[in-house]
Formats: sequence, C-alpha cells, structure tokens
Amino acid sequence: MCGIAGIVRADDHLIDEELLQRMGDALYHRGPDDAGSYIGAGAGLAIRRLAVIDVRGSHQPIHNEDRTRWIVFNGEIYNFRELRTRLLDRGHRFYTEGDAEVVLHAYQEYGEECPQQLRGMFAFAIWDEARRELFLARDRVGKKPLLFAEVPGGLVFGSEFRSLLMHPDVDRDPDLSAIDAYLSFGAVPAPLTAFSGIRKLEPGHTLRWNAGSLRTARYWHLDFRAKVEISEQEAAERVLDTLREAVRVRLISEVPLGAFLSGGVDSAAVVALMAEAGPVRTFSIGFEDDEYSELDEARMLAKYVGSEHHEFIVRPDALEVLPLLVDHFGEPFADSSAIPTYYVAREARRQVTVALNGDGGDECFAGYERYVAMGLAELYRRVPKPLRTLTERTLARLPESKRRKSRRADVQRFVRAASLKAADRYVNWMALFDQERKNDLYAGALSAMRADAAKDVKSWFLDSGAEDVVDAALLADTMTYLPNDLLVKVDIASMAVSLEARSPFLDHHVVELAASLPRRMKLRGLTTKYILKRALRGRVPSSCLSRPKRGFAVPIGKWLRGPMLPFLHATLLSDRSQGRGLFKAAAVRQLIDDHTGGKRDHAHRLWALLMLELWFARFIDSAVSQRPAREALCAVTAAP
Repeated sequence: MCGIAGIVRADDHLIDEELLQRMGDALYHRGPDDAGSYIGAGAGLAIRRLAVIDVRGSHQPIHNEDRTRWIVFNGEIYNFRELRTRLLDRGHRFYTEGDAEVVLHAYQEYGEECPQQLRGMFAFAIWDEARRELFLARDRVGKKPLLFAEVPGGLVFGSEFRSLLMHPDVDRDPDLSAIDAYLSFGAVPAPLTAFSGIRKLEPGHTLRWNAGSLRTARYWHLDFRAKVEISEQEAAERVLDTLREAVRVRLISEVPLGAFLSGGVDSAAVVALMAEAGPVRTFSIGFEDDEYSELDEARMLAKYVGSEHHEFIVRPDALEVLPLLVDHFGEPFADSSAIPTYYVAREARRQVTVALNGDGGDECFAGYERYVAMGLAELYRRVPKPLRTLTERTLARLPESKRRKSRRADVQRFVRAASLKAADRYVNWMALFDQERKNDLYAGALSAMRADAAKDVKSWFLDSGAEDVVDAALLADTMTYLPNDLLVKVDIASMAVSLEARSPFLDHHVVELAASLPRRMKLRGLTTKYILKRALRGRVPSSCLSRPKRGFAVPIGKWLRGPMLPFLHATLLSDRSQGRGLFKAAAVRQLIDDHTGGKRDHAHRLWALLMLELWFARFIDSAVSQRPAREALCAVTAAP
C-alpha cells in the first residue's frame, strides 16, 4: 500500500525536483517504509511505500526492461503471480518479486485493457517516455483514491488532497456544486471534489494524458440484468466458495495480518473463513456507552472461531481527533463513523500492518433496511388509492403520545416516500438536506445555484436496467454511496495510521456474483442478506445471523447537545462562518435550537455543517490555510 504523486508537462522541461519531493512527503503516512522518485523530460513520479509484499525488493518507481516506461503503484494485486507467469510465457522479464512490476508489464501487453486483467485494489500511474504519455487507472469499485488537476501546461495527480495542494498552480477555490452535493449526501461524489481545480478519477476508470489532451474511459460495468438460474442451495454454495476464495487471496502478506471484528454478519463471515485457513488475530473496539458498543457480540464471535482476540475500550474525543481527520480527508466529509474507524485502525496498527474487514457486504447482499423499505413501498403503491388515502387520514388523526410519536413519524415518512417514484424515493431516503431544507438554509451564491445534486445518483438508479427496485438501489449504492463515502472513510482512516485495509466482499468476483442473483436470494421478506446468512449457517453463531443490524456509530446527537455544544456554537455561529454568506444565520440557529431542545433530531445535518465549516477554516481561509490543522481549527473554533 502506498501514496503516489506526480507532475507531467506538455513540454520537455525538467520537473521541479523539490516540489515533487514535497508532494511525495505529504503522503508519508501512507508509506513510511520507503520513498522513491523518477524525473525525466516533462515528467516526475513520486512514491511513499508501505511494504507488504516483496518487502525487501520492489523499490518504486519501477521500470520496464529498457527503462522507457515507469510506474508508481498503490494497492494490492491478488492474482499477480498467475499474471506474472502468463507474461513470462510471452517473453516479459522481471527484476522484482512484487505486483507493481507485473502491472507495468501487463500494461505493455494489454494496453488500456490492462486493468481488466487485475484482481485487487489499485490506483497507479504509468509514464511512457517514448510517447510522452501518462496513463492512470483506478480499481473497479474505488478502494484506492486517485485525484488529478489540470494546471497551465500540464497535469498533477496524487493519492490525497494534501499532495496536490503542494503545487502552487492548483486552483483552491471551493466548488459550490460539489458543496451542494455534499450537503445532499454527506460526501462529495466523484468526479467532483470540494476544490474547483481538482477532480477524482472515478472508480472503474482510466485516464490518458498526452501533450495537454486528457481522456477518461470506463472499463468496468456492474450488470444486474443477467440473472443466473440456480437453486437456493447452489447459490449458497457459490456464494460461500467465491467469498472463501476472495478471503484466501487476501491472506497473502509478508507482514503481520489480522481482521476487524464487530458483532455483524459481514466481519463475522470474513473472520470465520480466515480461521479455516489458519490462526487469526481479531481486533474490536468498544465504547463506554453500551448503546454504541458491540464488544460482547464480537467477543462471542472470536471465541466461536477461535481467534486471538484483542479488544479496546476508547472514549472518543471528537475535539481531539477532528483536526487530524479534517486534515487527512482534505474535503468535507460528514460520516461520523470515521471517528471509530480511525480509532480501531490506530489500535490494530500497534500489532498488525494489514487488516481484513467486512466492507461491501451490505451493498452486495442487500443488508440495509432501506432495501426492505424500497420493496415495501412498491407493495404499498399497489394498494388501491382510496385505501391509501384512508390509511393516511387515520394516521393523521391518531392521538399523540410519547411512545407513538416517533413511530408515527417513521410511518408518515414512509407513506410520503412511497408516494414518490422509485428513484426519487431512493434519493429522498439518502438525502441529508432535501431541496425543501436547502431552500430554507441556503443564501447567497448557494441559493442561486440550479444544479441537481441528485442527478447522477438517480441516473444510476434509472439506467440500471434492473427489473427490480431493490437491484436498482443496490447498483446506485455500489456506484455512489460505497465509493464516495464508505471506501473513502476506510481508506483515509486506515492510511492515516499506515494500516492496509482489505475487503473480500469487494472482490469483483463476489460483487458480480451477488449482482447476478435474483432479489429473492438477497432480500427474502424482511430478512436481509438471506443467501449469505444461509451460506454461513454453522460457521458463525446462529445469534449473529438473526441479530438486528447495528451501525458503526458514535453518539453525535448526545455530543451536540452536551460537551460539543459550545464548540458547535463557536463554529457555526461565528462571524467567520456567517460571513461566508452561504447559509441563513437564522436557519442555522434554528437547526441548533431544535436539536438541542429535543424538538427534532438534526444530529447528522449539524455534523455535516460543522465538518464543512472546519474544512473551510482549514483549507480555504487565507489567514489560516497554511498553518497546521490543529492550530487552524483552534483559531476558528475557540469559544468567545
């Protein structure tokens, strides 16, 4: 695992070596074991390496036989040995034992189709001296990040914002359309970033740059239309075999390896299959608040599979960790589970360098409650309209009570959502701020925007070709929520402590198999992950398969009503924040008052606004943007 960066120019002038080094050094945390660079006419590549395979060799950048092509590579290719053998048979020669060199030779052999030969997670850059051409590629589902920016006379790229922002010509102005999208979904969707001058290479895409001409292309599509015709028993066996193989290939490592273990089905599946191959080290994190802790469940799972289990109790301190996370994410990011993810990665890194996890299980096998709701909503829409109208009127007349209030609100939200078209309903359930809330909140330049933040999300839903709304939602999640939120969270939180995270459920063979299964094998009535749970019978405790899903969360609602309230006020209601003119001060204050007074739960909306303001303070404000993150945040959030 590594951090990569580079600069290319349309002319043949040498790259500023000191600038290239600063771009590489900004990624030290992603690769503390080794550093390297290449500088040639019109191009410079830099790498920070976390050595996992071929630890003593594979110093990057790596070159081909005649030193005309060079690669910097971030990730792991799990089929590199098989691919290496095939390339040797075709006359290629190697000087290392690692996967990066195999990728370079695969590019020489297959050209732009090279990524289709790769099984794993990756982001890489290849410079072709003879053609004066740069080739970038990112893995199918977006495990590894890759950013780029066009600058006068050239292009720069890197694994993180902190690297690209070292370049003086990168446009740092905020992109208001990206901020609008962020407030819709809690993360900035690719290819946008919060900076006008920086873009993300989308998952499953390549980029080719030559003499100032840039072209991107998609090389992988997930197809939910072609369904396999197999029995339930055969499906369970195929799911288990495919997942077992995905786990097996991810056990390749020359450094200590373990796994994250929660009380959920996905991490339990991964750990159980790891245990079939040999001893396993597992890591779990717990909190003092039992409502947000799964240590008991994780402990039971560890005992069941016989792992060497390690657990940690932490007291999450948002005020302590937020400056670090804001600095590492580089753009506003509203998923508060980044906090516990960072803590469990930090604790695991004390003993291992690689950790497997259960990411992607929900998107593959329909694990979220919203998939159940999508299916129920379709059934509700088939009820004759007079009966629906009667139901809605009856709900409106029900007497108030503390117990009924929350449940009735949930039912009313469901009824309202069910009245929408399927794509609009999906967006409605995913949105932090819907258009009505934005109209109440936005001011100035944001209020003048006419961008449709949900357009790309809805296009995935509508263009899926799936006959079933649940499959359409699964595709939309896999192409948007998963790479824009969940995978960014895990990559940044783990690499901040130099830990490599591997995700067997995101092996493209597992993803494609799950997409080919009919809905009834993933969602059976109210049972989520039906076929996965059937496949796991006898391999994990039965209580794990029947336990309600719990998220990896922290009590931000309580924090924002209690210890973080002064911080919230000092940040969102400060002269600096209100002086941006993006939000109506009265609307922000109303959100805070309604939440702290217990009138409405606005925890996630307030957290999104808080993280946005901290990003502005760290990266945009000229007065503080050059200071270290902690100093900058303290400067703008100090209580009056």
